[in-house]
Amino acid sequence: MSFQISINKTKQSRINEFNPEKIEFGKLFTDHMVVCDYKDGKWGNPEIVPFGDIPIPPGLSALHYGQSIFEGLKVFKSQNNDAVVFRAEQNAARFNKSAHRMAMPEFPEDLFVQCVHALVDIDRAWISSADGASLYIRPFMFATDWTLGIKVSETYKFMMYGCPAGLYYSHPVKVYIDRYHVRSVRGGVGAAKCAGNYAASLYPAKVAKERGFDQNLWIDAVELKYLEETGTSNVFLRKGNTIYTPALSDSILAGITRDSVIHLLKDMGYEVIEGSISIDDLIQWHTEGSLDEMFVTGTAVSVANIQLVGIDDKIYKLDLTKELVAEKVKTELNNIRTLKSPDKYGWTKIVQPNQSAQF
Repeated sequence: MSFQISINKTKQSRINEFNPEKIEFGKLFTDHMVVCDYKDGKWGNPEIVPFGDIPIPPGLSALHYGQSIFEGLKVFKSQNNDAVVFRAEQNAARFNKSAHRMAMPEFPEDLFVQCVHALVDIDRAWISSADGASLYIRPFMFATDWTLGIKVSETYKFMMYGCPAGLYYSHPVKVYIDRYHVRSVRGGVGAAKCAGNYAASLYPAKVAKERGFDQNLWIDAVELKYLEETGTSNVFLRKGNTIYTPALSDSILAGITRDSVIHLLKDMGYEVIEGSISIDDLIQWHTEGSLDEMFVTGTAVSVANIQLVGIDDKIYKLDLTKELVAEKVKTELNNIRTLKSPDKYGWTKIVQPNQSAQF
């Protein structure tokens, strides 16, 4: 099936509200958004329209029963002022995995990527060339049936918009391991990027922040002892030239930045082991002095070092004064995303100006 993206440009840009030197993540949105509806068993043609509110009926299925998923990807500015999209095809595939788990219709992956390029093309002025800056793209989909009743919705709305982004963390991260609350469970929806996962994490995350931490480092819900991920990112632990990260499961999100970093680490000569890492492992490695580094990876956070881990009533600090692998891999990742380094992986795509919205 072929689609055509129609474009209705805003009459008044808000670009004058954008200060590239002061970017707060998720606080300012670009001029346009993508809207596309699913009904009668098929997707209609997407539209790019001025960013703004949409009407929501009080009986909207997503509000009551939680059929809502989203993605997150970034666009960067190259040395030649090109808009560079990073691994959008993987985001499209992961979006559909989430849709499948939440009993929602898949969105055509080539159309997903086309929408990204068309939206970025029209709002490319919002991409800053400042260090660490990018344009964050948020695709999402939610159920739109208007009737109450717990059932799979028959109608859906797909949307996509952008917001300028800077550094998510301005400092190394402090994480807390909560031995009681869990984010997801085996057989659940932890591997899906659905709204409910994040809602469930808000209360324990609030408690952690009140204790002075940035994020929870979640553990498994079965044995309550194996590391999984933080609320915003996947986690890595380094011992010398060996780097460990929890193996993917149906309770861990398959991070695209995680996958990119694993490729880069292996090419840098590090051994990467995906497996089970327990709280006891972390404590033992730290106590014996073999835990050289911990860091997190994610679309929003990129790559960030962990400066300390809170477990029970103890704090385990990491030495950030020595050479850090996370900094090296972050630099190489940023160089690829901005085309300063050759992209031998095929991860980047340049958004062509005034491209056709039809295919």
